[in-house]
Amino acid sequence: MPTPTPSANPTRGPSANPAPDITATRGPSATPTPDNGLRVAVTGAAGYLGRLLVRRLLQSDTIEYVLATDIRPIPSATAAPNPKPTPSDLGAFYRIPPSACAKLEFAQRDVRAPMSDIFAQNGINAAAHLAFAMRPDRRGASDAVNIGGAENILNACAAAGIQRILYMSSAAVYGAHPDNPALLDESAPLRPPRGFRYAESKVRVEAALQTYAARHTAARVCVLRASPVLGAGADNFIAKSLSKRTLIAVKGYDPPMQFLREDDAADIMARCIINGVHGAYNIGGNGYVRWSDMARVAGSRLLRIPAAPLYAAADISWRLGLQRSSPASGLDFIRYPWRVSSAKLAQEHGIAPSGSSREAWQAFAARKLAQPQNLTDNAEDDIDARIDGAIMKAGEPK
Repeated sequence: MPTPTPSANPTRGPSANPAPDITATRGPSATPTPDNGLRVAVTGAAGYLGRLLVRRLLQSDTIEYVLATDIRPIPSATAAPNPKPTPSDLGAFYRIPPSACAKLEFAQRDVRAPMSDIFAQNGINAAAHLAFAMRPDRRGASDAVNIGGAENILNACAAAGIQRILYMSSAAVYGAHPDNPALLDESAPLRPPRGFRYAESKVRVEAALQTYAARHTAARVCVLRASPVLGAGADNFIAKSLSKRTLIAVKGYDPPMQFLREDDAADIMARCIINGVHGAYNIGGNGYVRWSDMARVAGSRLLRIPAAPLYAAADISWRLGLQRSSPASGLDFIRYPWRVSSAKLAQEHGIAPSGSSREAWQAFAARKLAQPQNLTDNAEDDIDARIDGAIMKAGEPK
């Protein structure tokens, strides 16, 4: 990894990391598909993005076999979750006909556990690493999964001789800053907000991938820096945060927000694996939707709070463990721009999103409007909702 250079805005974030160039040692832009077809392992296959990718891979004749792995079991229609689900269970979970599951196998396994054995046993020659603990934490407990898990997968890929690796990073690695251009390209420095572990962890994994690519020169390592993926099926932490009845806004700011349609995300990931794409690429939906317009479309209340009390309340509640939504630095993402350009992937490989940010948001908002308003999943989510309510109350005019 190149030596970090000073951030353009040192008071707001850590030192900037120049965007990794993992393409420097490569020749052709893509490798031929192996004669015996692609046999792809997908980590985090029970998660939102994992389900999208597995379903898309199974639709391709180029894919010979998919090994789906996740620490979570696949639900069973007849009994308790089973680590070896039936084709009927897999079909229901991935929303595909059971007959399409002939080339799909699921293995319940922690991403931190040894993987080289099942990779080798199943002849895996490509891997998509999607396992990631998204929810922010104060003490870095998620590092064991996000950083340690990625390093474990890379070691397993090296041991099994896997030549194609795809990692789903995030546009959040660039950070949301007042001096960001209208569209960030891949040459922009990586400046995750200080203390925002989601983005910081993505940067650290990218550095590990760059090191891996330098050591394993035959491997083709693809990093996709995606804007948030949304659609009717979104059910991850980001989706829950955006599903609240009231959206908080930083008073005086109405940033353009970028989203990637879930169908586009699945298609781009699959095509990058199949084509052997190598390098770091941005992917984001066309156009944007303003934060205020998002609230209007979703039927949410928009509460505008001045920056000083909002950041202070978020910081105190985060430090005291009263809420798990985000540290104060995460508010930058609803204050400053951080849209990305997808032009490089389109120009070099003919792969580009077909949908817009507005379409992604509208699909998500339509599902939100059709659901009951009680969107909390458990006691912790309910506590977070109560703390959010207290923050909102504190910001209302007296």
